[in-house]
Amino acid sequence: MTLVIGHKGAPALAAENRVPSFVAAREVGADGVELDVRRVGDGRLAVWHDPQLPDGRVLLDLAWGDVGGAVDELDAVLDACRGLTLVNVEIKNWVYDSDFDETLAIAETVAARLAGRPPEERVTYLVSCFHQPTVDRARKVLDDLAPDVGVAWLLWNVDDPAGTVAKARSGGYAALHPHHSAVTPELNDRAHDAGLLVNAWTCNDPDRIRWLSEVGTDGIITDDPVLAREALSTL
Repeated sequence: MTLVIGHKGAPALAAENRVPSFVAAREVGADGVELDVRRVGDGRLAVWHDPQLPDGRVLLDLAWGDVGGAVDELDAVLDACRGLTLVNVEIKNWVYDSDFDETLAIAETVAARLAGRPPEERVTYLVSCFHQPTVDRARKVLDDLAPDVGVAWLLWNVDDPAGTVAKARSGGYAALHPHHSAVTPELNDRAHDAGLLVNAWTCNDPDRIRWLSEVGTDGIITDDPVLAREALSTL
């Protein structure tokens, strides 16, 4: 069964990456959600996509008290995600970001935070990132603290399916997260043969959603969980 994963919650119904958006995604039948995590200046973890707030202030330059309720903290969002099957925590840490963490400490902090979540939540957590060293650091920490929490490698393109799958498998990854335009039957088959999941991002076209499911894509990250659920119901 292909999972419907709400991108930043259900942004068509509530402000993206905020607690009400994740609650809405669960209420409309999403199987899981994807959320973005960045650092605030005092080390706390904010669920937010961009390095800066809408008013231009950079999160890394602010203490939590200075944010003023403009974003939600990771723990509050994870609390709101109870009852979902999957929660994908994307670490925003790219070399061209203004808040890029070359020490990769953010990976250690996120991994430790997920490892400390109550075991009775029974949510499958994934930690993902475009920056492969960040993924690798998270995997290393999780191996010690919570081996059951998987990591996923975010990708725009997959020019070499065999090589990409081999790298992911050797790194102990649980999943590949390619852009939906990069998904092919070959990629899915190679990933599955290696024991990897394939979760595609971010698709909002019903025909494409159906095709992704038909070729064996494990999860579809979408801005519109209602549309995706309706599309899959016609298969």
